[in-house]
Amino acid sequence: MLSFPLTSVRDAIARGRTDAEANGGFRDPYYGLRPGKDQKPGLWLVGDHGVYLMSNGQLLDGAKPLVVYAEECDLSTNDDWFDVKRRTFGSDDGVDFIDAEQLEPMMAAAPEATHLRILFHQDSMQLTLTAKS
Repeated sequence: MLSFPLTSVRDAIARGRTDAEANGGFRDPYYGLRPGKDQKPGLWLVGDHGVYLMSNGQLLDGAKPLVVYAEECDLSTNDDWFDVKRRTFGSDDGVDFIDAEQLEPMMAAAPEATHLRILFHQDSMQLTLTAKS
């Protein structure tokens, strides 16, 4: 299971919307393989060097998206990030889309929650909110 602070999750969604408004829409995480499918507000869950959530608004050349690393899989704070990535996300790199229109009502319904947790199953992932002290 991986954990992401909700304040940072909200910031990444907001940044994606700001970038999209300023630069002409949302990016497609599948490089044109699924045109129009995930070109809407949300986050990309990326497994690469660590596991992180990334804002998805269009960017100007050279601009960088807002990235939020999982607390358990952050290269700057966990020397075992590769093992955590392999055990949770898997050994291959990849990207999954998390729709803001589904995530935001979930966050609004749990005002006491502090973290988004993502649990990975064989062929799916489960999103939950939790209050973490």
